[in-house]
Amino acid sequence: MLFIFTYDIVDDKRRTKLAKKLGNFGIRVQYSVFECELNAEKLQQVIKMSLEFIDLQQDSLRIYALCQRCAGETISYGIKKGLEINDVIVS
Repeated sequence: MLFIFTYDIVDDKRRTKLAKKLGNFGIRVQYSVFECELNAEKLQQVIKMSLEFIDLQQDSLRIYALCQRCAGETISYGIKKGLEINDVIVS
């Protein structure tokens, strides 16, 4: 299933570290937005890893699940290409 990870982290170091880690699991489509194709087990792993960089008092992390039909209806303009449904990210 396709998951959209979006975050707002006030600390530059933590934000940079999370972006590098998320890049192992998906494609960066905006500065703080990643598209990741994950199974249930990998999703839990990525959430656990992501929360290591989130200060729940200052930051936010949102994860949106998109079914295959909804992901196929995504509209995008500009230079950033998102994941195709059949793309595979190997971490």
